[in-house]
Amino acid sequence: MTQPIEFQSTSARHGLPLLFAAQAQKEAIVNEGLLRIDALLHPRVEEQISTPPATAGEGQIWLVGQSPTGAWAGQEDCLASFSGGDWLFLDPTEGMQCYDATRGQILHYSGQWEVPAKPLTPSGGQLVDAEARATLEALIAALVAVGVFPA
Repeated sequence: MTQPIEFQSTSARHGLPLLFAAQAQKEAIVNEGLLRIDALLHPRVEEQISTPPATAGEGQIWLVGQSPTGAWAGQEDCLASFSGGDWLFLDPTEGMQCYDATRGQILHYSGQWEVPAKPLTPSGGQLVDAEARATLEALIAALVAVGVFPA
């Protein structure tokens, strides 16, 4: 694994490299920034694992799990994007979301990656309101369909 590039100046939220006056080899900085944006813009992760996969396709992203090993050591909770034959690690920020393709749902970052729990559908009760109950069930089904809650 190559060492990550250290930039003199970066953006506050995602560490995107910033150009400075009279900078040589601007294309390296711009390309690195574009790779990071590509991984961060509406990320779709393959799954959450702690060991790098044996094979990875260009642009594929994984969510680094607990106690990572190998090339991922020390990168817990990061997005690991495979680009140019190497891993690019991106730190999550508060409020970040990504789509987990294995789970088929959206994950949310709030100090750690969280999976929203599916609420229970209404049942029983002293007053039966079939219309309200049907509406709530339809709402929950719609949220499951778009990946907010697990199936």
